[in-house]
Amino acid sequence: MVVLFGGAGPEHEVSKMSAAAIVANMPEDKYNVIPVYITKEGEWLLYDGAVDNLNTIKWNRFGTKAVLSPDRSDKGLLRIVNDKVKVVPVDIVFPVLHGMYGEDGTIQGLCELAGIHYVGCDVLSSAICIDKAATKSLAKSLKIKQVESLVFSAADAADFKKIARSARYKIGYPCFVKPVKTGSSIGITKVNDKTELQGAVDHALEFDTRIIIEKMVTGREFSCALLGHFNGEVVATVAGEILADGDFYDYDAKYVKSGSKTVIPADISDEQHEKIKEISIKIFKGAQCNGLARADFFIDEAGDVIFNEINTMPGFTKISMFPMLWEEMGISFSDLIDRLILMSI
Repeated sequence: MVVLFGGAGPEHEVSKMSAAAIVANMPEDKYNVIPVYITKEGEWLLYDGAVDNLNTIKWNRFGTKAVLSPDRSDKGLLRIVNDKVKVVPVDIVFPVLHGMYGEDGTIQGLCELAGIHYVGCDVLSSAICIDKAATKSLAKSLKIKQVESLVFSAADAADFKKIARSARYKIGYPCFVKPVKTGSSIGITKVNDKTELQGAVDHALEFDTRIIIEKMVTGREFSCALLGHFNGEVVATVAGEILADGDFYDYDAKYVKSGSKTVIPADISDEQHEKIKEISIKIFKGAQCNGLARADFFIDEAGDVIFNEINTMPGFTKISMFPMLWEEMGISFSDLIDRLILMSI
């Protein structure tokens, strides 16, 4: 089984941490793990050594080039050493890739071409859920209450006055400016007034060709983890609450600062727990997700549950909400990994 991680997208470092945790918790003696690292430049490298320290390996010293063949007759990796190519058979790919070039349907499409089983959502659901604008359109069609937002392209950004007017009169300040297709809060800026808006728009456009401006919700943040198939049974966990060490739950609060905390189960009413579960399953099935996902929410000052987004390959680090939520449900990290792999088959 190939554990694919790293990637050319901005969530490269988070992917390395997730992969290290997954391999460390892989059921012993059950799977033959083949770690394949994708560098920030997009080069694929296979590692033959011990898998205990995937997060700290100097890949320029230990990796050999290996790529997943799209040819179904190969069913595996093409390992390239000098002028020789060897096929390494592969049964399953675990794409531990967050965000662009991994969680967006690209790797899933390659696995489909190769005819190899893979963990997680397929091409369509991955593409829908990575795209915040597409997810919001889906949520609207399902009559799910969500955060108010506006979407602009890079071309729209040339007319900053138009964006500023829309932000002020349709969304209001404070608001959040985000790239449409990133996760882990990368590229996100909280904007308090017009003077901060231009820099936030420029920053978001460093990561994507479209941006989304969202109304700030005054309230609390929650997550719900899901396992299942959109055309079958889907199981949702209790909700967990995120207590950010910072103004909001940005990248530093998630992975750098030590003060962020999670409360599982969240201290909310039974009705609010059930509402979060209901909406999570509804959006999971509506996006035709398979395997796993994590849905994120707000509860505002009035007590209303508001859908934020859904992630098809959530973080698997030691501090990530997804495995901790399943731990609360009685499923250990090791059992969770095993279930995901079996579900892929």
